[in-house]
Amino acid sequence: LLLTGDEDTWSITALTLRISLTATAIALLLGVPAGAGLALGRFRGRRIMLAAANTGMGLPPVVVGLFVTVLLWRSGPLGELGLLYTPTAMVIAQAGIATPVVAALTAAALQQVDPDFVVQMRALGATRPRALAALLAEARLPLLAAGMAGFGAVVSEVGAAQMVGGNIEGADVLAVRVVDE
Repeated sequence: LLLTGDEDTWSITALTLRISLTATAIALLLGVPAGAGLALGRFRGRRIMLAAANTGMGLPPVVVGLFVTVLLWRSGPLGELGLLYTPTAMVIAQAGIATPVVAALTAAALQQVDPDFVVQMRALGATRPRALAALLAEARLPLLAAGMAGFGAVVSEVGAAQMVGGNIEGADVLAVRVVDE
């Protein structure tokens, strides 16, 4: 179908890539700072949060889809927004799947860098943000792998996307008509 130029197949493929790339970008924006905080920070509950991020890597996508569905359902806390069965809901669910993956892999990547690296950078006169930027540059390949793993997790999953986005062509139009009447 791709080779014959089937319009529906190409539009579905484009929508899948747009949703998955957007969800991955959101997961990177949330997961990299969270992973850095878990790797570098020393605070109460850190080990529990790190365990939660690692556990989230194995969380079934359907569980995330169910949680997002409950949040976005008309009677749910965010039901007023009317996001259920939209591409935005799919992005939210997929970002929920990818963020723990990115956070846990970022934390693991940054923990593998020599602990004295940041101390050396600070001793050489680097500001704290500059030392953190150098640390991220040092761990760039594992961080790239974290991003690729996050994208792989969302582009390959179907359960959560179907739960919050629907899977029947034209069903979203029908749902809007029923609500409006």
